[in-house]
Amino acid sequence: AKYTSANESVVRVNELGEVEVAGYGEGAITAWYLSRIAIATVTVPYANTLEPTLFSKARRRNFIDEMTLSKLEELRLPPSPRSSDSEFLRRVFIDTIGTLPTDADARRFLESNEPGKRDELIDSLLEREEFVDYWSYRWSDLLLVSSKNLPRSAMWSYYRWIREQVRSNVPWDALVRSIVTARGSTLSNGAGNFFMLHDEPRLMAETTSQAFLGMSINCAKCHNHPMEKWTNTQYYQMANLFARVRTKSGTADGENIIFAAPHGELIQPLTGKPQPPAPLDGESLPFESGADRREHLADWLVSPENPYFGRAIANRIWANYMGVGLVESVDDMRATNPASNEPLLQSLAGYLAESSYDLKALMRLILRSETYQRSSAPLPGNREDGRFFSRYYPRRLMAEVLLDAFSQVTAVPTTFHVDLRNENRGLGEAYPPGLRALQLPDTKIASYFLKSFGSAAREQTCTCERTEDPSVAQALHLANGDTLNSKLTASGGLIDQLLESGKPPGAFVETLYLAGLGRMPGSVEKERFTSALQQADPDQIRLVLEDAFWAVLTSREFLFNH
Repeated sequence: AKYTSANESVVRVNELGEVEVAGYGEGAITAWYLSRIAIATVTVPYANTLEPTLFSKARRRNFIDEMTLSKLEELRLPPSPRSSDSEFLRRVFIDTIGTLPTDADARRFLESNEPGKRDELIDSLLEREEFVDYWSYRWSDLLLVSSKNLPRSAMWSYYRWIREQVRSNVPWDALVRSIVTARGSTLSNGAGNFFMLHDEPRLMAETTSQAFLGMSINCAKCHNHPMEKWTNTQYYQMANLFARVRTKSGTADGENIIFAAPHGELIQPLTGKPQPPAPLDGESLPFESGADRREHLADWLVSPENPYFGRAIANRIWANYMGVGLVESVDDMRATNPASNEPLLQSLAGYLAESSYDLKALMRLILRSETYQRSSAPLPGNREDGRFFSRYYPRRLMAEVLLDAFSQVTAVPTTFHVDLRNENRGLGEAYPPGLRALQLPDTKIASYFLKSFGSAAREQTCTCERTEDPSVAQALHLANGDTLNSKLTASGGLIDQLLESGKPPGAFVETLYLAGLGRMPGSVEKERFTSALQQADPDQIRLVLEDAFWAVLTSREFLFNH
């Protein structure tokens, strides 16, 4: 047997299976023997002394709060208090629709005394057009929408199909079934382009498992999986479900026709024979069955009894809103990488199944929870927590959201061009004026900013494609690059509008802070900027205002969601 630790900062294990505690939190110890695994969880409470009534008096809105508080109590981690209205306002806008609240949005929400205003805001955001933009973009990342690997006409068909699913709030199980069983023209049925990206049985099996089950079966292609229970035989059973899918060229440019053939098998190299087609842990089909095997796969895949499907999408949604998945990363949901709160993940998956896989229902549940609405400010007792949601974890805005935020606050849109430089054709056609980064259907975009700030290339189904890691290139571009600086010096933007409004300098500062940070400036902040504007020579006021905008828009408070 071989022993490993999933979190060596908490527990370590040697080759004899002897465990040593190394820190606070939870860690999993795995024992491996051939293709069998057994897991033990080791819980080490933090050395905090807490008030006896701390958890009994804590706010609770739904089962999310009950389960997170139960875990925090077990670990002796105090929860941070509720976020302020301004903190919640900016956070929920970014997490739900990928934009900042406007000056007017912020004033209206902060001045309201209605007790249910947070719930009303959540409901309104879930119905906004920007919600469609944001989630179409997120699912386009997952489903690899890009003209790098698809004809441009097919890429547009794929993207428009995804947008329509989001706009119509199509249940996740129905959406996935449409993708897995897609047939017909890839131009009239955009879902078919998922197959065109992976038009080989093994690739389809691997990508379907990664995208919709959150787990990789790639290692089982040559031998039994070394970190999971999946065997080489199960891999080829799964892949054989796609062995009869065929394509042919259509009459239109970029069109392909997908159909199921009555014959065809995938040979398992180790045995020299095909394996009976079967989903992972599912029932097999007889070789002589003439039905489209993908229908059998889809039935198993989206079944409420499938222990993987609901967990995978619930974990992806949770990670979008909480910054960290219950299983991290969201593409690594193997048994040997257990959730930080397994009962909560099971309950979220169960709630989603009971809600007919309505993703908005799950989002609303998370957003209304006190767990989501906690402050991001750490307490002395929970500063080291990064897994159990004792507070909201700050994170840098994703590249597209950040670029759109610069455009929104300065009122100067970004112009996007198709990138044809790899084809030695320079810049291609321009997208319509005013189109935001989150409305782009493609990744073939000429944008140094998006590239340097870690946007996904959409070449593999993995969140590792997108990075939020800081770099020197990012810092230099914010300081000296033309993305932000050109917006600050452009005519007709918010700076010009403020100067032409005739309002006093103090009003300029309030507008900047509300638009950029979702809050009113503090007294010291307002005095500092107002004084600089008042003391400036008339021909220097615009430069001072540009500097004020730059200072706010490059601050950590602006660059991070918190």
